[in-house]
Amino acid sequence: MAKLKLYKMFYASTIILFLNCGTTPADMPEPKPIDRVIKFSGLDWIVRTNPNAKQGPGPNYFSDSEENVWVDDNGKLHLKITQRGGNWYCAGVFSKNSFGHGKYTFYVNSDVTKLDKNVVAGLFTYYDDTQEIDVEFSKWSLEQNMNAQFAVQPSSKTGNVKRFDIPANAGPTIHSFDWSSNAIHFFSGKNTAGGEEFAQWNYTGVDVPSALTERLRLNLWLYKGQIPSDLKEQEIVIDSVKFEK
Repeated sequence: MAKLKLYKMFYASTIILFLNCGTTPADMPEPKPIDRVIKFSGLDWIVRTNPNAKQGPGPNYFSDSEENVWVDDNGKLHLKITQRGGNWYCAGVFSKNSFGHGKYTFYVNSDVTKLDKNVVAGLFTYYDDTQEIDVEFSKWSLEQNMNAQFAVQPSSKTGNVKRFDIPANAGPTIHSFDWSSNAIHFFSGKNTAGGEEFAQWNYTGVDVPSALTERLRLNLWLYKGQIPSDLKEQEIVIDSVKFEK
């Protein structure tokens, strides 16, 4: 292959854990000339790296290696959690530019239901820990948990999270959120013509973020820094990302 390259709450008597997929601004400096930049879906993305010290979310090590982040010959983005030298390295990218209000759509090629229970995949916009919109796939280390959620930070507030299940062997999926000044409409479904809808949610609470200088982010990480329960490297493949004003 040529490498161009997420508080506790109860739901239906099951403990479900929520985390934001971002990190504090202090943990995420502005892009520097030495940062690795990739082109994906016609956009420039900075590849996150902190290989020498664990940072949030997790905390985890993030690597900008081509083993962790690459775009293949068909233009698909690969984010992979790898193990090297006894350490596990997670993957994340963030857009070079901020886009503000509009519709963000994510076309996910890989089957997110196959991710290990300790893994979190996030598709989100992030300014800080209280200005964030998330589509996340994870069981948060509990096998009985639902495997996906929409969230508006702070997710500790009642009404700021909608959990749902993506059925096993779902295959390629499509997910979106349409963000305006006073509402966010979320959608998740199968990426086929007339495909199955998994969930929709219209959020109109007080925590709709303001359009500031947030970035669009994609990441794959380990909940609480735990290694995958199956001890296998983990990967998510994203066909494309679309933004519409």
